[in-house]
Amino acid sequence: MNFKCDTCATDVNNTITHLHKEIANILDAELIGFYLHGSLAMGGFNPHTSDIDIVVVTDQPIGVETKRKLAKLLLLSSNDPSPIEISFLHKGLLEEWQHPCEFDFHFSEFWRERYEGDMVSGTSRWINDDIKTDADLAAHITILHNRGICIAGRPIHEVFPVVPRSDYISSIVGDFHDCLENIEEDPIYCTLNMIRVFWYLKGGVISSKQEAGEWGVINLPEEFRMTIKKVNDCYSGKNDDCTFTKEELVIIRDYFSDHVQELLR
Repeated sequence: MNFKCDTCATDVNNTITHLHKEIANILDAELIGFYLHGSLAMGGFNPHTSDIDIVVVTDQPIGVETKRKLAKLLLLSSNDPSPIEISFLHKGLLEEWQHPCEFDFHFSEFWRERYEGDMVSGTSRWINDDIKTDADLAAHITILHNRGICIAGRPIHEVFPVVPRSDYISSIVGDFHDCLENIEEDPIYCTLNMIRVFWYLKGGVISSKQEAGEWGVINLPEEFRMTIKKVNDCYSGKNDDCTFTKEELVIIRDYFSDHVQELLR
């Protein structure tokens, strides 16, 4: 199946089509489904800042040699043109939901050097690590149910459990607290992500970073709307001046810290 994102460059569409074809060849009959979540699914993909976010579900756990084949494919495909973040889960992990959810195999650029080391040395220390869990999967699966795209395989509602709201909140609030600490180091991602968490807790809306930023410019206090607009313009590539003062970021951080804590009580 060819994926077509009307707002994406041809090479992004080609990457997704290529990944699905090659992963289907590697997994063969074990493949249950190939699914997109994140900004690609929600219409806010930015070729300069966004990852290609994928979840793959298999019938049975993946063996170590299959993981090595997947790692080789992903090492070659990621960052050409966009980073890939992908999780592989077998259906048994989804039949009785637990948070944080276990996964079979995961790739993102964070793991590149470790996987490259395994490939060069012929080892599987990182590729076939012990049981791993990812608290972010509660958010990914919730987004799949609400905004996800099934590229191939069984429909999303047949494969994935409905994640309890408390687990989804636990997942996004964990990232929110990281953003409170790191807003000065990564003001664009952290500001948009904090708005996204606030909007969900306030209005129940599951949004992309782009949608959250657009909502924030209209609905948040006027004292920092210009900062949020600058964040939006930097995220979308409209503004090359992406420097922020500590003072303007602290105002935003403190506002969301106080209001999110209120909403969580």
